[in-house]
Amino acid sequence: MVQKYQSPVRVYKSSFELIMAAYERRFPTCHLIPMFVGSDIMNEFLSEDGAVHVVERRCKLDVDAPRLLKKIAGVDYVYFIQKNSLNRRDRTLHIEAYNESFCSRIVIHEYCCYTVHPDNDDWTCFEQSASLDIKSFFGFESTVEKIAMKQYTSNIKKGKEIIEYYLKQMDDEGITHLPRWTPAPKQLQECPTSTSTHSVSPAQNIPTITTSDGHGSRDGPPTSSSPPEALSSTPDDKLDADYIKRYLGDLTPLQESCLIRLRQWLQETHKGKIPKDEHILRFLRARDFNIDKSREILCQSLTWRKQHQVDYLLSTWNPPQVLHDYYAGGWHHHDKDGRPLYVLRLGQMDTKGLVRALGEESLLRHVLSINEEGLRRCEENTNIFGRPISSWTCLVDLEGLNMRHLWRPGVKALLRIIEVVEANYPETLGRLLILRAPRVFPVLWTLVSPFIDENTRKKFLIYAGNDYQGPGGLIDYIDKEVIPDFLGGECLCEVSEGGLVPKALYRTPEELESEDIRLWTETIYQSASVFKGAPHEIVIQIVDASSVITWDFDVCKGDIIFNIYHSKRSPQVPKRDALGAHGITSPVCNNVQLIDKAWQLGRDYSMVESPLTCKEGESVQGSHVTRWPGFYILQWKFHSMPACATSSLPRVDDVLASLQVSSHKCKVMYYTEIIGSDDFRGSMTSLESSHSGFSQLSAATTSSSQSHSSSMVSR
Repeated sequence: MVQKYQSPVRVYKSSFELIMAAYERRFPTCHLIPMFVGSDIMNEFLSEDGAVHVVERRCKLDVDAPRLLKKIAGVDYVYFIQKNSLNRRDRTLHIEAYNESFCSRIVIHEYCCYTVHPDNDDWTCFEQSASLDIKSFFGFESTVEKIAMKQYTSNIKKGKEIIEYYLKQMDDEGITHLPRWTPAPKQLQECPTSTSTHSVSPAQNIPTITTSDGHGSRDGPPTSSSPPEALSSTPDDKLDADYIKRYLGDLTPLQESCLIRLRQWLQETHKGKIPKDEHILRFLRARDFNIDKSREILCQSLTWRKQHQVDYLLSTWNPPQVLHDYYAGGWHHHDKDGRPLYVLRLGQMDTKGLVRALGEESLLRHVLSINEEGLRRCEENTNIFGRPISSWTCLVDLEGLNMRHLWRPGVKALLRIIEVVEANYPETLGRLLILRAPRVFPVLWTLVSPFIDENTRKKFLIYAGNDYQGPGGLIDYIDKEVIPDFLGGECLCEVSEGGLVPKALYRTPEELESEDIRLWTETIYQSASVFKGAPHEIVIQIVDASSVITWDFDVCKGDIIFNIYHSKRSPQVPKRDALGAHGITSPVCNNVQLIDKAWQLGRDYSMVESPLTCKEGESVQGSHVTRWPGFYILQWKFHSMPACATSSLPRVDDVLASLQVSSHKCKVMYYTEIIGSDDFRGSMTSLESSHSGFSQLSAATTSSSQSHSSSMVSR
């Protein structure tokens, strides 16, 4: 497996020329990097005007590895080739490095770049990326990988310190300014041995063994395959190291890399819908910075948020009066660490009454609004206290808890709420203080704890009786001035006291079911399953030509092909129980095929847009200006199907076979809308892109000639 590293942008508040002078002091060796034993210049090139200077070195490293491993490998030192391309005119230094030793067994590449800060000519930016691919190493592949990662991260940490050490040394020598390069009348070319290629191409990847030095020189391995996008993109696309420390906290180099790489992936696949960095970091922490696992749960959460319009919850959710009167919970100042403090008097709440009066869905939505408010307060407190605050503290008072709280539907509702919160708000609970736990609490804890993540359970502190009042109790976590009055403090807590919900407010199951649909499951998006051999299709009837069909869909699972067809004939919607006799339910509920098996492409229907292949996790928006009236069929098809295949209702055996293999199932969530020709004329430029059908939406939508089919795709 290839390990990759991508650094944040590190900023030196010194000019590029001073940084270059400091960097050069690290050669031919550097006492601050013990493993960097020495280096020899192999090739050197200086342009005639002196603007371009390329130096290729062979660097000797004494890797800190077990003696047995060195003996087996038969070497005491390893060698790297490092190529530095300095362009004084453009004020850039590109560093590429790769391993010479064991290159058939281990492939190490590193790429680094020093550039001028985009907003301040007197500051310098530094970025680096690297990759490590261990193909084989005498059966010690895992050991070598660990050694490489450990030493590389160690060098990364030292890098900035080393540059600053030499800057201070220069300052002590009275060197505080160096002039910028200016063209000279003529300079001689030296050692024209090597033609310098100053390719700009930042890498995206994680560590690999060492490289020659710690920050610039150590910045060796070239990531030759990496694309130039990172360095050519706008500064807003990147994360600054100082920003990370100020707003996200102290992260290790590898944690920074995971954050940056996951963020870059989201920018490429979820344009316009990128969550905040703090939120991305929470999902990474929830999966111990495993990028693949974090990406999976984050994508699922983003889809869930979009489907249920959670981003608008705080502005649209108006809690019923019953919640104001009987829900004993609310925000109350903050704890000693600056975390927002939420107080819940669970023992005083009539959980059965709330569920009967409101329904499970309304309670869930209210809890979600609390979590959304918690995210907002964390961001606010981060600005107030000047340090990263990404979680809140919850204080739960259990005085009054009894067997009525173990009412089965109430526990079921609680478990569902826990499940939803755990999946979509990971690492938001900093500490949970459970006070005055009665004897019945262990019963409730036994029911609930299996559904709580292990990392979350470690944050629980449970106090029985009045234990919370002594040393190690509440006073250790909350300032005395804000301890609520009902816990013996002096601060008035405005949280409702709860109480029994009058039975007159109870609602029938039918009323609650209707309300649940209105509050929770109503969404403009629909979900569909796509199987191998069973595409999902919807039909849109167009009466007026030049109307516009718009769509917005997310590929939640698997890869699909999106097609649009036109037919003068109305397709017949299959009966819901068409396959029911065979016990097949999944394709029927959210999978519909409309194109009759007897239809022929070109005779009964025609393709009006080129097929579009969409990968898992992508979000696609587009539009089609209709040329003719009739019936337009939007089709989502399993990716492995032939692009030209026209599907009809599959044979039962085919569907059964496809259902047995989970990898043969895709999921999409979609929304379509028809805009009448009269309504759409005024916004033609916002819908058109190019005549060529599906086109990538880049910086801005471009307006084309008066084409009849146009579409925009944003991923």
